[in-house]
Amino acid sequence: MIAFDVIRATGHNNVKGTHRNTLEITKDDYLTPRGDCIIGINADKALSDLKEEVKSIIKKEGSFIYVILKVKNLIDIVEGRGSLYLPLSNSEKIIVRRSNFISDSTIMIHANKAAKNIRRDLINELRKEEELISYVVASDSPLKYEEILGIVINSRPDNRKNLL
Repeated sequence: MIAFDVIRATGHNNVKGTHRNTLEITKDDYLTPRGDCIIGINADKALSDLKEEVKSIIKKEGSFIYVILKVKNLIDIVEGRGSLYLPLSNSEKIIVRRSNFISDSTIMIHANKAAKNIRRDLINELRKEEELISYVVASDSPLKYEEILGIVINSRPDNRKNLL
């Protein structure tokens, strides 16, 4: 089973992308220089706003979660695992974690990347306040990158306007 959702946010001139353990997207409309894990602000969705079918898969023990970050023509993919214990209830932010720490804002644990691992050219575009489109793909089995990108590109026609 596979499900996906889309989150739109914007960058900010204070985006650093240097945190070594987390990556965050927030609905907040500001970013201070201390927020070194935040890569997107003014998000149109937080964790609690994700589609129920996506949250259902994320909450399956051992599920596979992918966050595809797109700024202009630049793409980076973060992969991690879901957990039965993820509340997925935060109404302000979404946090990717390299550790197994769980909070109401955690979308995935054991991620392969944090903010500091994201492509620097993508981070540089976010510093110019460019739009960040994040695709959340949840699956109960591992996916190849070609499959993940195929899901994003070949989504249903009625969702296509939300993806591009």
